[in-house]
Amino acid sequence: MARGKIQIKLIENSTNRQVTYSKRRNGLFKKANELTVLCDARVSIIMFSATGKLHEFISPSTTTKQIIDQYQKALGIDIWSTHYEKMQEQLKQLKEVNRNLRMEIRKRMGDCLNDLSIEDLQGLEQEMDSSVNLIRDRKYRTLTNQIDTSRKKVRNVEEIHKNLLHELDVLKEDPYGLVDNGGDYDTLIGYQNGGGGGSDLTTYPLLD
Repeated sequence: MARGKIQIKLIENSTNRQVTYSKRRNGLFKKANELTVLCDARVSIIMFSATGKLHEFISPSTTTKQIIDQYQKALGIDIWSTHYEKMQEQLKQLKEVNRNLRMEIRKRMGDCLNDLSIEDLQGLEQEMDSSVNLIRDRKYRTLTNQIDTSRKKVRNVEEIHKNLLHELDVLKEDPYGLVDNGGDYDTLIGYQNGGGGGSDLTTYPLLD
C-alpha cells in the first residue's frame, strides 16, 4: 500500500513533533554516512532541536572546524574574523559598563565630584538620602525584632523564677512533703492495731 504524502507544515503536537524530528534526524544522518562511504565526501551536519539540544554528524577523520575552514576557503570569507570582531565589540561594551559602575561607586564614596554640576550633586545627594533612609529603616526593624526576642526571653526567665519561688514556698510550709488530713498524724507514720485497745505504734526516724 502506497504511503500518502505528508503535508509539509509545523506539527502542532509537541510529542509528535519530537518523534518526527528524531526519526528524520536519524534518517538524515544515515544518508550522510552513506554519502561519505560511497563517494568519499566530507560531510558535517549540525542540528538543534526545538528544545535547544545539539545533534551533530561529522565524517570520519574530520572535524567541524576543518569543514568550516574549507567552506571559508571555497567562498573566500572569514567567519572567525567576523566572530572575533563581534566579541571585541561586546568586550568593549562590557568594559564601558564596568567603568561607569566604578565611577558611580567612587561618587558615592565622596570621590570624583569636582566635575559634577550643581544639578548632578543635588541628584546624587537625593539618591544618598534615599539610600540612608532605607538603611536606617532596615536597622530599626532589625533592632525591634531583637528587642522583642529579648523581651520574650526575659518573660520566660521571669516565669521560671516565679515557679521556682512558688515551689520553694511550698517546701518551707511542708518540708517533708506531708499533707494535712485533719490532724490524724498517727495514720501517716504508723497504724492502729484494733478498735478500742492499745495501739502498737511504729515510728521511723526522720532523715536529715
